[in-house]
Amino acid sequence: MPSSQTHSATGSIARPIPSELSDKLAICHEQPDRVLFLDIETTGLSHFYDEITIAGWALNGKSGTFIKGQETSDLFQAARDSVALVTFNGIRFDQRFLKQEFPDVCLPHAHIDLMYLCRRVGLTGGQKSIEAQLGLNFRQDLEGVDGFAAVLLWHKYLRGDINALRRLITYNRADIAAMGSIMDHALSRLGYEHDLIGRPVKFVRWSDPKDRHKMPAGIKRPDPSLSHAPTFRELFGGLKAERSRIVGIDLTGSEARPTGWCLLDGAKANTATISTDEDLVQRTIDTNPDLISIDSPLCLPFGRRTVFDDDPTRDEFGIMRYCERELKRRGINVYPSLLPSMQKLTARGIRLAEIFRSRGFPVIESYPGAAQDVMRIPRKGAGEEWLKLGLMNFGIRGPYATSKVTHDELDAITSALVGTFHLAELSEELGTPNESPLIIPRLEMNRTPFVVGVSGPIAAGKTTFAEILQSNGYAYTRFSLVIDDMLRDRNLPMDRYHRQLVVKIKRVSPSGSADFRHAFADARVSSV
Repeated sequence: MPSSQTHSATGSIARPIPSELSDKLAICHEQPDRVLFLDIETTGLSHFYDEITIAGWALNGKSGTFIKGQETSDLFQAARDSVALVTFNGIRFDQRFLKQEFPDVCLPHAHIDLMYLCRRVGLTGGQKSIEAQLGLNFRQDLEGVDGFAAVLLWHKYLRGDINALRRLITYNRADIAAMGSIMDHALSRLGYEHDLIGRPVKFVRWSDPKDRHKMPAGIKRPDPSLSHAPTFRELFGGLKAERSRIVGIDLTGSEARPTGWCLLDGAKANTATISTDEDLVQRTIDTNPDLISIDSPLCLPFGRRTVFDDDPTRDEFGIMRYCERELKRRGINVYPSLLPSMQKLTARGIRLAEIFRSRGFPVIESYPGAAQDVMRIPRKGAGEEWLKLGLMNFGIRGPYATSKVTHDELDAITSALVGTFHLAELSEELGTPNESPLIIPRLEMNRTPFVVGVSGPIAAGKTTFAEILQSNGYAYTRFSLVIDDMLRDRNLPMDRYHRQLVVKIKRVSPSGSADFRHAFADARVSSV
């Protein structure tokens, strides 16, 4: 067993191992063939908006991979057969996604997150950084593939590229294979002997099974439902928003750097880059838009007086607004509005918004990065061609599709699109009574509901008609169900006599609760 204090290979003293962690490691040593090494790939980092694309594992010397759209039975069985789970950053990431998407999965209670185990011995950074520090190489032929590229590989697969899925699986299994070796190095630095239970235990043998490079059987083209996303016409068709004119502005912090600008006229986008505030204001006003959507903070955190660090209220009220905290809580990367590098942008955005509003134009704050995450469109960091393709697939047409445009112009299109969502009442407002909201899209439809009421004599076909509507997606209820709830609350029989009694009382005294109590008391006596 390790001593209470051990020295890492870098010469620093490793932190003592808590008894709970020591117990989990003992379980792994006792049954290494039942240790589940697991890693997932997702469409992004937000547990709120993104989802699992593949989940890979190694257990008992064999590899396994769940691909979105397949049955989860093998994954669930692997979880049931294991006594311990090993991940890297799995406590904050993998475990949360798994339990959210598969609430019935039963993960082992003993969970060792290698990221925290490594920190105990002075190994910091992401998994690939630690692999480089240790001189590990499990990534032959995977040059340039990282977590961001993994998202693009999934998008390529959804467009029919089977080899992209194979490469994604290979990348996922390389992550898993390296986990065992990282675990071996960390345990060695902590003073664990490999013959802790009388026989050598090398966890890399279990995380890097011989069949790692063998692809799952039956890989085929994706189910079309996996790649289907709502389009402009599907979301806005028939609504006033479908024909709206919206200006989107991807603002920069200085007039020295061109700003992306877009006029979204219905589903047609015309873009430009504009530098000065004067030109921005004039070009926008000339289009006479229904709404202006600006990618910039348009208010200060509540309590702040200025954007700069010498503001005397800075220490008390900070540099972040509610909307930024909420986006971070949802796993969406966003910069605080009064971070030093953001201060000039925030000041410029507030100033321009005041000018537009003084001219009678409604203005909203948008954040294209968050909007693209919600719409499952790769951000510009993935490459302008992917962002452009995502906008085209959504149904936005215009010269940008065949011309070379800047990523700022593409973000301006997205910013304008947020305005369309907002006018269609398909948006969410992240704000407080003291901070104007940041607007983000909401993909689920929420149009104003309407109710169909059906009445008529007995055997007129009311129930049949209602069941036909129900088969077409309508919710179906009957007034008698409400009456039955009232009878059930009072422990009265749910028969014709008592149902008619409720209706009779309501007709005589719609608001007379005393009449209700007396009548039901009499009814209870008569029913006995």
